[in-house]
Amino acid sequence: MKINSLMIHDPITITENASIQEAIELMKINSIRHLPVVAKGDKLKGFITLADLKQGLIPSMLGDLSLKDLIIKNPIVVRPDDDIEIAAQLIYKHKIGGMPVVQNDKLVGIITATDILRTFIDMMGFLTASSRIDLVVGDEPGGFKNVLQIINDNGGDIINVGMTAQEASKRVYYFRLSPCNTKVIRKALEKGGYQVLDITD
Repeated sequence: MKINSLMIHDPITITENASIQEAIELMKINSIRHLPVVAKGDKLKGFITLADLKQGLIPSMLGDLSLKDLIIKNPIVVRPDDDIEIAAQLIYKHKIGGMPVVQNDKLVGIITATDILRTFIDMMGFLTASSRIDLVVGDEPGGFKNVLQIINDNGGDIINVGMTAQEASKRVYYFRLSPCNTKVIRKALEKGGYQVLDITD
């Protein structure tokens, strides 16, 4: 999945000549926490967050601190055709809430941790009625395929599958299913020699 399909297109922006108070008010009115700073032609000049603005508000009232002093001059950026995994890794690694999306030095969007989380929730089906079976498949050849067959044969309709990053023999798989009789599926899986850790209806 590409960032272009998830990013906020034509985001709200501000210029570096604006005041800290103006930036805070803009964020408040639009319920946002990040503002790309742009020059003429949407050329990216920097990035500012609500946390940065709050920290600088009182000092700005007491001295000459301006918005220019708070701007992140060389923010971490991504391109619209980058994979969403790249944005997720950067947000996690640098502990940031979002970043500008840039093409040829021109701002074309913004991607936030909330956008990525929403996509993950949609992909995993957390907000839809579902059942879940957690189990260890093991590293036997064909084990995963066999588990899929058992679930299918016993009335399970798989929505998606997640797994931990452990070695294959200890890896836990999370099967999210359309609402079904998980007790029947559990019994069949255990009969097939698989360790079922948990079920959720």
